[in-house]
Amino acid sequence: MVRPRMFDEEQAVDAAMRVFWTSGYEATSTQDLCVATGLGRSSIYNTFTSKRALFDLALLRYMEQTSSVQLELIQRADLPIRERVRRILWNAVEPNPGDPPGCLAVNTAVELGPTDPELVELLDRDHAPKLAALAEEIRSAQAAGDVDAGRDPAALANYVYVVLGGLRVAARRGAQRGTQESVIEAALQAF
Repeated sequence: MVRPRMFDEEQAVDAAMRVFWTSGYEATSTQDLCVATGLGRSSIYNTFTSKRALFDLALLRYMEQTSSVQLELIQRADLPIRERVRRILWNAVEPNPGDPPGCLAVNTAVELGPTDPELVELLDRDHAPKLAALAEEIRSAQAAGDVDAGRDPAALANYVYVVLGGLRVAARRGAQRGTQESVIEAALQAF
């Protein structure tokens, strides 16, 4: 007879997500995952089959959480486009309290992207709707006269996310707040 699980899988994935976010995939040991989740090694492997399978679930959870928040912000028509972009970028400077610095998706792209094209494809699929939505909102702002109509909306959307990625990498290495604020102000000049 199979014993019923005595733990919440969702909480375990959330805990693992934070460990991977803080330490990266390679530097996270099974023991780190055991400590973070409160599970034994056998429970982790019986439930999630492998460190990589647990990582994949954690990354998916992270992308679901962050993408929905970003898409909601991008589509806030009650805010001018410049303010929406500022808020997207500001999240790298002032993340939710208790969140590790940086971004699990960016960290993953840097750490595993060069050797894992399937993972890059997953990250790209997550990223594409945000880019498309931001480009569409920029087009709307251009139609309203709020953004120079001569600008390429797709290029501006990509620019915002490249700056965001850079800010998140800088946050991970401990960049000064003032430096990051000046980068945001420079980026907003495009709008």
